[in-house]
Amino acid sequence: MNEYQSKQALADEIRRTANLFIGEFDGISEADANLLLSGVDRTPAQMIAYQLGWMNLIRSWDADELAGRTFAMPAEGVKWNQLGGLYEKFYADHAGKPLSQLCEEFMATVDGINAWLLHFTDDEVFEPGGRKWASSTPSNWPIWKWVHINTVAPFKAFRGKIRKWKKMR
Repeated sequence: MNEYQSKQALADEIRRTANLFIGEFDGISEADANLLLSGVDRTPAQMIAYQLGWMNLIRSWDADELAGRTFAMPAEGVKWNQLGGLYEKFYADHAGKPLSQLCEEFMATVDGINAWLLHFTDDEVFEPGGRKWASSTPSNWPIWKWVHINTVAPFKAFRGKIRKWKKMR
C-alpha cells in the first residue's frame, strides 16, 4: 500500500488516478454503458457506480459520526463478508443514468472527497483514532488507509478492468 507524506499528497494521488480512470471512458458510447462482456465482471456504468458508492459511503460514515448517529460499517445490514448486495445497491442507485452523467458525478465526488480529506488535521488523517469509524475495525486503520483503499487502489484496479473491457469490445 502506498505511503503518503501529507494529506495533500494523498489528495493529489486521488486526483491523478481518478483522471486516469475516468479518461478511459472517453469514446465509450452511451449504448455500450451497460454492456457486460464475458471476462469482465462489471459494465462500464457499474464500474463508475462502484466507485461512487464507496466514496459516498466513506463520507456517510464520517457524517453519521459527526452528527452523533450510529454509523454502520460497511453499511446498514451488511457484513464485510457479504459485499455483493452492497455492490448491487451501488448499481441500483445509479441505474439509468447516462454514462456522461456518471462521469461528471464521479469527478464531482472526487472533488468532494478531496475537500473533505483536506479539512482534517494531519494527525487525524495519519494516526489511528482520528475518527471512531476509522478505528472501529480490528485493524484500527487511520483515515488515510480507508481513503486509499476506497479511491486510489480501486481507481487503478478498475482502470485495468475498463481497458480490458474496451479491448474485448
